[in-house]
Amino acid sequence: MGLQETRIGSLPFVTAELNYLAPTPGKPRTYAFDPPPGEPRSTALPEPHNVLIFDGRLIANNFSLDREGFALVRHPTAVKDFYDDNEVRNVYYPAVEAFLKATLKADRVLIFDHTVRKRVDGAADLRGVGPRQPATRVHVDQTDISGRNRVFEHLPDEAEELVKGRVQVINLWRPIRGPLRDSPLAMADGTTIEPGDLVASDLIYPNRSGETYSVKYNPNHRWFYIPEMTPDEAILLKCYDSATDGRTRFGPHTAFIDPTTPADAAPRESIELRTLVFHKA
Repeated sequence: MGLQETRIGSLPFVTAELNYLAPTPGKPRTYAFDPPPGEPRSTALPEPHNVLIFDGRLIANNFSLDREGFALVRHPTAVKDFYDDNEVRNVYYPAVEAFLKATLKADRVLIFDHTVRKRVDGAADLRGVGPRQPATRVHVDQTDISGRNRVFEHLPDEAEELVKGRVQVINLWRPIRGPLRDSPLAMADGTTIEPGDLVASDLIYPNRSGETYSVKYNPNHRWFYIPEMTPDEAILLKCYDSATDGRTRFGPHTAFIDPTTPADAAPRESIELRTLVFHKA
């Protein structure tokens, strides 16, 4: 049963502020490190909007990666310490790879990186400077260009053959500790996103440049979150899909401040794995 057959308006919701992209001249760009002298860290300035974010737990079985662009899955893990990079790579990576291959009926899955986040009051979200912080702007991790480029970056010898089939970039996001009440993740229903809402934006690293989508406000956007997620649960987020047959290709998402979060809630801790998912032509 699709969302169009459910009564969305009857679901519980919170009203929260999401940071969309403010109008900006030229292509937005953000430095992932200290910018050159005289340059702002980012020209992608926030434009806050208050939106309804619906509790998706009651209809979680209806969510589909191909329709809404996200899905809730149950995925227990044997990892004891997500801050141990070796354990994550040696224990978590193989388990997630096998899980995604089976769940998405994929021919192949490649995990190309991961990010552990822990919210610290007042901390900036900078690579290599303390823990990464929750991303508090509406965005998609890849674009039509950068999603395809990931194949050539990580599998250069096989890329030409692989891109003849279907390629997706799927993130698997989960809380490390739970139930998670602080800085939960909001996901946009991909069926409510117009192509013109997505604005390609440069992300500049010391040794390369990437491209993500910033997102312009559209009052038709519909948002969901899954309250009080546990470490045995995860969200699949679609960040790129080469298929152009009408299914959702990009899933905007963002952390947000839930006004119902208890004052003594533990700061959000989470991990996301970024993966390339292949289906043969």
